[in-house]
Amino acid sequence: MIDTNFTPLILSLKVAALSTSLVFVIGLLFARLMTQRNFFGKNLLESFFLLPLVLPPTVVGFGLLLLFGKNGWIGKLLNEWFGIQIVFTLTGAVIASVVVSFPLMYQSAVAAFTSVDRRLEDAARTLGASEWRVFWTVAFPLAWPGLLAGFVLSFARGLGEFGATLMLAGYIPGKTDTIPVAIYFAVEAGQMEKALFWVIIIVSLGMGTTFWLNWWSRRNLRRYASK
Repeated sequence: MIDTNFTPLILSLKVAALSTSLVFVIGLLFARLMTQRNFFGKNLLESFFLLPLVLPPTVVGFGLLLLFGKNGWIGKLLNEWFGIQIVFTLTGAVIASVVVSFPLMYQSAVAAFTSVDRRLEDAARTLGASEWRVFWTVAFPLAWPGLLAGFVLSFARGLGEFGATLMLAGYIPGKTDTIPVAIYFAVEAGQMEKALFWVIIIVSLGMGTTFWLNWWSRRNLRRYASK
């Protein structure tokens, strides 16, 4: 009989929601900066932002472990100054999810801001609008479809994150056992029915998320074409 404990689902949704909120804000800020400014080392910085896309998740997790571990540069400071531990906590799972999903949000935001007609922004500036107002009244509304796509994809990626999460947050039942981690350890324990149950849940969530995004994108494309 399958265990009806839905803690992995609740933890996965919590991690995905928190990480996506952070990624949306951070990705928005960096994408806006990178599309508005040219500076030395810009290509190198963008390559660094996109690095989690091409690295194995375990490598990303190992790097995070070096940073946030007990003897890591950031982890040691947090532990000594504030008594905060990142490793083997839900916070660690959120950080891992933020890092691996950030490139998706960043790329979508860059593409969205690049598609905005600069002449509209310049017109707003000539009318005396500040950069902050230009962003919120011109750039953000016009870039919103692409930003929403990045938000949804980041959420889906956060739900499915496994490798970096396992390295940094580990497997503590009731605390860090997100769905992907629960699937792995269920298979390891030979609990195939339990693993299949969680596979169906996360596949359904992923399919539902991407289906809605495709439906929304096509609906808006038809609406734009009819104008």
